[in-house]
Order: sequence, then structure tokens, then C-alpha cells
Amino acid sequence: MNFRPSSPLSGPHVVVFAMFPGIDALDVTGPAEVFAMTNHVLGARRPSLGQEQDQGQGQVQGYEVHLAGERRGPVATSAGVRLHVEELFCEQGAIDTLVVPGRIRIGAGGPEPYVDPAVVAWLREAGPSAGRVASVCVGAHVTAAAGLLDGHRATTHWATAERFAADHPAVEVDPDPIFVRSGRMWTSAGITSSMDLALALVAEDHGDEVALAVARIMVMYLQRPGGQSQFSVPLAHPAGSRDDLRELRRWIGEHLDSDLSVPALAARMSLSERHFARLFRAETGSTPGAYVESMRLEAARRLLERTSRLVPEIARVCGFGSVESLHRVFRERLNTSPGEYRSRFRSAA
Repeated sequence: MNFRPSSPLSGPHVVVFAMFPGIDALDVTGPAEVFAMTNHVLGARRPSLGQEQDQGQGQVQGYEVHLAGERRGPVATSAGVRLHVEELFCEQGAIDTLVVPGRIRIGAGGPEPYVDPAVVAWLREAGPSAGRVASVCVGAHVTAAAGLLDGHRATTHWATAERFAADHPAVEVDPDPIFVRSGRMWTSAGITSSMDLALALVAEDHGDEVALAVARIMVMYLQRPGGQSQFSVPLAHPAGSRDDLRELRRWIGEHLDSDLSVPALAARMSLSERHFARLFRAETGSTPGAYVESMRLEAARRLLERTSRLVPEIARVCGFGSVESLHRVFRERLNTSPGEYRSRFRSAA
């Protein structure tokens, strides 16, 4: 299979999605909508036929999307929606962009990636000659299983990043970015970031002006503020076996504006500071200071999302002491500011 690079003068940019049963629907339909909207934007910007002839300009080509699979027919997605596959893997010719969607299964331990063996086998054959390979969400696990991400920096869904790094030590895993480009290999974070990834591909192909026009029509960020750590739950601490420490953690959550220093908490438990800190870490996997900061951050996030309270008031009631401290924690933990976080996540209510 020989790669034929696409350009505005060489015909449509061929995008092929690798389909398999149980696939996450938005991993396919989200990018497909971005590519379709780009075609509309490009069509509206094309010069008339007379202008093309006068100026010697060719017609700007858009995207041609194909769904390919191991067999033809309907493919059930995780949402129950069926997508129809009309082409086989073995029938594909030159591919400009090969998109590898993912499939997340929710197990007892949380989200788990599914690696489809038929897709892996085809990627080993088709991936090296594709113009670029773009993995969506846990599709990165599939691409890595085919050996295409070795030596590359990559990301995936935040909940599977640790497993991704353990399973593929030759891949440099960064769990925070919304998407990562490493040469011709592209990877994205969880599910909805498939559209961010597609928009970045459009920007690379047609420039930021076209990508911005598409983003405005689709009510998207051209570049989403912050990384995907802002979507994860920061309080992933084990429940622990000590009733007194569980009660202390409940009390901390109800008194975030109080003195929650190690000396104050140790005194409340009638323990020495050293013994308290050791017990707390053994029970929660976290230091008291880091746990308190996580609790305060979670409370601040909820207030930013659900209320109109001003940032100084939020900093006070959550125990940060100052707006500067609140900003510092948001930058360090979420790579964004309180204002940016509120503008992105505040509910309509």
C-alpha cells in the first residue's frame, strides 16, 4: 500500500475509520461531523468557476470519510446506535488519515480499554503507509498494540493512562493533554476530545482560520483550556479501615475553612503529629496536606460549576486563605485558572 499525500490540488483527503463491534459512537461520529462541517466551510469559501479560471486556481478539496471493518454490515456501537460498514479493511487503498476509535468497558475497577485483534492486525499492515494515524481515547491502546506508537509521546483516557504506560513501556505516556501530536502519530484523551483532535487535524490541513470557523459553527473551543485532569475525580482515596479516620475525613469535608494543618488535625485525634501523619498516609495513600488540598479544590470546583459566588468568596469558604492560593492550586492541579474552569464547566442552572 503506497501513501498518496493529500493536498488542496490532489483530490479529497481520504479519512478511514477502523470499525469494530462495541465501538464508542462519539469516537466516530464526533470527528466525522467536524470533517463534514469543514467541507461546508471550504465549499462556502471556494471561488466561483469564472474566478478559478481567471486566477488559475484549483478547487479546494475537503474530506472523504470511509468506514472500514473486518466485514460489511451494521456495527453496533456502545450507545446501541448502529453504523453501517460498506468497505473491508483489505479493500483500502491510499489513506491520508487513519482514525482508530476506542471502546471503553466499565469494569469493577473502572474504565477498561478493549483491544480488537482484527483492528490490530490491519493496523500493522496499513498503519506504516498511512499519511497519519489518529487514535481516539482508548483507541491508543489498539494503536500501541500494533507497535505504531513505540518511541512516540501519546495520551489516552485519564482512567486508563496508568495501564497504558504499564502495557506499553516503549510509549511515552502523558495522561493530561487533550491531544498529542508526535510526528505523524496523533492521540487524544477521553471520548469527547475526539472532536478537539479532529479540529486540530483540520487546522493542520487548512489553517487556523478555517478551523476557527468550524469551531464557531459547532460551538467548540478551538483549543480547550486546561488538560483532562480537570475531568477526573481527584478524591480517589481508599475508604480505609479505621472508623476514627473515616469520621475525621467526613469532618474535614464539612469544615474546609477551619485550621486543617497537621498539628490541628493530630490534636483533634489526640495523636502525635508524626504518628497521625503516618496513620493517615497508610489509610488514604495521601499526606494530610495533599488530602486537604484535594478536598478544598473539589469544593471550589463545585462552587464554580453550580453558583455565581465570586472567586474571593470561594477562596475564603473553601479554606484557601487567598485568591492567589486558589489560583496556584488550580494551575498546579488542573493546568487552568478558576475563571477558565467556570466558563467551561458552569451549568446552565
